[in-house]
Amino acid sequence: MGRVSALFYATRYAVSLMGTEHVAQIDVWLAQALACGASDLHVRAGMPPLIRVHGRLQPLPNVSEMEGYEAALLALLTESQRQLFVERNDLDFAYEIPTIGRFRVNLLRQHQGVGAVFRLLPNRLRTLEELGLPQVVYTLARLEQGLVLVTGPTGCGKSTTLAAIIDHINQESDKHIVTIEDPLEFIHQSKKSLVTQREVGAHTMSYAAALRAVLREDPDIILLGELRDLESISLATTAAETGHLVFGTLHTRTAASTVDRLIDVFPSEQQSQIRTMLAETLRGVIAQQLLIRADGEGRVIAAEILVGTTALANLIREGKTYQIPSLIQTGRREGMQTMDQAILDLLRRKLITPEEAYRKAIDKDTYRQYLERL
Repeated sequence: MGRVSALFYATRYAVSLMGTEHVAQIDVWLAQALACGASDLHVRAGMPPLIRVHGRLQPLPNVSEMEGYEAALLALLTESQRQLFVERNDLDFAYEIPTIGRFRVNLLRQHQGVGAVFRLLPNRLRTLEELGLPQVVYTLARLEQGLVLVTGPTGCGKSTTLAAIIDHINQESDKHIVTIEDPLEFIHQSKKSLVTQREVGAHTMSYAAALRAVLREDPDIILLGELRDLESISLATTAAETGHLVFGTLHTRTAASTVDRLIDVFPSEQQSQIRTMLAETLRGVIAQQLLIRADGEGRVIAAEILVGTTALANLIREGKTYQIPSLIQTGRREGMQTMDQAILDLLRRKLITPEEAYRKAIDKDTYRQYLERL
């Protein structure tokens, strides 16, 4: 018996003995985390569980470390998932507790043992209005074709924004929407549109395989959970070029860096071609981050908006992406705004404090005057 197989069967035996009795405890922790308004639950060896509330880590109240937590985490997996985890040492999957909620889970092996991060997924889809996104986002949602990206650091609400856009389309348009995710996060019921959701691993082998197949599934709109590599970026751009509306995410902080990332992932000999394709297909970038509200009750989105215009297409085609920030700054008529303009708007509406504005701003000098007034 090979080492991986032996480890798999030993793990399965341990889980059958210990895991099930402790799964209920993890469910209790998740319910407590939800009650605290947390976005994430961290489970690690040698320490009590931690939750992230409004962007800050803190202990889960009145909870100590649990014995047998590793078996409990492994008990959440199916046999095929356990086999994959033994082989890869990390795994993404979805977990659901009836009447409580759904969770996106990353299970990992680290130097102290097995750990996990649970991302808490809201039961109810937020609307674009509730998220406070600019009106131009509605325009992007009504496009017939092209590439629209939602970007930002981990935990900035990219999936929530995309889910709100898809739900908006689902309610007002008769389209076929296909989502490809790893794992499935927000579950959409078909309303006016037909929604087909595919999970990498469960319903398809990979993003690339699903993207190659999706063009034969008569889609109008394609949502990609993440543009990960050259192949997925290339296939997404091709799908947008062939008349589909494609939504996706990237872990880039600004609109300009998003365009550079899309181009730089390709070998130098292909970059001229991808510039031409992007110039024709890129319709919008929503680069967002979350800021703590002034009243301390949650967080609010600040979004930099880049809209596909003739001027943008020319900059991309000519390799002058360094001029994109200036284009955004002067493009208010088309619905564009820089991150600093978005933050300043939130500050003037007293939704955030001057300290939070200064902390998150790109050009700190703009906000220093507000701090000096305090």
